[in-house]
Amino acid sequence: MAVITQVNPASGRYFRTRFLRAAAVFLIAAIVLALQPQRGAAAPYAAMVIDSRTGEVLHSRNADTRLHPASLTKMMTLYIAFEAVRNGEISLETKVKISRNAAAEPPSKLGLRSGQRIAFRYLIRAAAVKSANDAATAIGETLSGSEAAFARRMNRTAKALGMSRTTFKNAHGLTASGHLSTARDMTTLGRHLLYDYPEYYNLFSRRTTHAGVREVPNTNRRLLASYRGADGIKTGYTRAAGSNLVASAKRGNERIIATVFGGKSSTARNAKVAELLDLGFRRAPSRAALRKPRRPAYQGAGVVIADAGDSGSSAGAAGKTIRVSGQVNTSLLPKSRPGRSESPVLVAALEEALQTPPAEAAEDTAQTAPQAEQIENVQTLSAEGALQGDAIRNSIAVALAEAEAEPAPAAQTATATVIAAVQKVPFTGLRPVARPASLALANASPEPEPVVVTRLSTSGGRYWGVNVGLYTSRYQAEKVLLRTALSELETLDGSLRKVAKTRRGFEANFLGMSQDQAELACRRLNARNVTCKPIGPS
Repeated sequence: MAVITQVNPASGRYFRTRFLRAAAVFLIAAIVLALQPQRGAAAPYAAMVIDSRTGEVLHSRNADTRLHPASLTKMMTLYIAFEAVRNGEISLETKVKISRNAAAEPPSKLGLRSGQRIAFRYLIRAAAVKSANDAATAIGETLSGSEAAFARRMNRTAKALGMSRTTFKNAHGLTASGHLSTARDMTTLGRHLLYDYPEYYNLFSRRTTHAGVREVPNTNRRLLASYRGADGIKTGYTRAAGSNLVASAKRGNERIIATVFGGKSSTARNAKVAELLDLGFRRAPSRAALRKPRRPAYQGAGVVIADAGDSGSSAGAAGKTIRVSGQVNTSLLPKSRPGRSESPVLVAALEEALQTPPAEAAEDTAQTAPQAEQIENVQTLSAEGALQGDAIRNSIAVALAEAEAEPAPAAQTATATVIAAVQKVPFTGLRPVARPASLALANASPEPEPVVVTRLSTSGGRYWGVNVGLYTSRYQAEKVLLRTALSELETLDGSLRKVAKTRRGFEANFLGMSQDQAELACRRLNARNVTCKPIGPS
């Protein structure tokens, strides 16, 4: 039996219309997506590898292309922070008040609150290790008053360092129009961080650190843990920049700095950096003379550098003109003694006599009569007007007679004449008050002779020390002690280096320290991956 199905013409038109509409919407969406920029496309790639000891370029690719530096920007923020501490602008213990602008920065952040106060050292740690944007902004606002003013200081410092293709707009590195740098410039900045402020470089090798409010991990901890000799420096990531990294590693006497811009991911970036570091160690000579970069002039607050071509400079000027704000407008001179008014006539006479040339002084000595007539105009010296011109005239006349009786050089005669005249004038002004009769004199017993200490004593609580390893020979232990003492002068200065022979070998120890000194020294040495343990009193 055949089944006949009747199709409604109206229903067919309905489905056909819906299909055409869906096709049109799909086509329009495809066109819009094709015209939009590819946000997910990989950022441009750039790389640079140098021998840190000499600055020699071992590899480069697109090294001068201006790209987004992302959080590599914080290397400049930290460089200026170190510079400010060294030059006394601020101390590490200064309490910084967090602004609303800094607290509102997007992640990565420490989570600082508006109005919160935190030590400057913790802002440095958070920016260096955690790459905290709120900490970086707080550093900039603290040193320059505003983020815009700090960006101008960053650009001045970049120019002084030779970073000719870098422009900063903020302290943290989040994408902003015109905020650009190059792989070459960031490599230069990393090298200056290493050699200009070596006392702070250990921050970049810490796997974790305490940032005042909590313990924070290092954003570069994976490379630090996986690559032998890696000890810094700074990571960065934004969608526009990709994954960036300036890394440094040391093996023996060799140190390499490698920079990568535009990594597709942190894993791919780390792999590329490891590959470039390996390349650098292969190409770098095993021995090379250390040529540290030259530290630039201080670019602190209040220093404005203007180009010689500015309207305010002369046509033939060359170089730079430096204007320093805060010049002194008034001189704080001591006030005159109360109750005394100096005679302007006598002061003028003294100045004229002291400035008289030798030849003229000889003639003036012979002409005493005209001088006597001029001195008649001298009036009172004291506040009460007790000294009159006659007393002064008589004193000067006697002094001139004595000078004629005993000849002297012409210049000395004129000077001695006036001085003698003034000394012989009686003074009737303010006089010191007599000591009260009831006031007993203090018993001025002789002070004990100072005791010169020529050797640090282990008494007085200095029973502690630190051990920095066990070695197979005395020479090796002494060598490690010397190297450690030079690298950690702040806490080990004044301690006693001693090699103790045991059945297991030779122990390298620093003795004569307090417990706090020993624990602090070990914390600082452990942060640089140096074996250290405190030794208590036995």
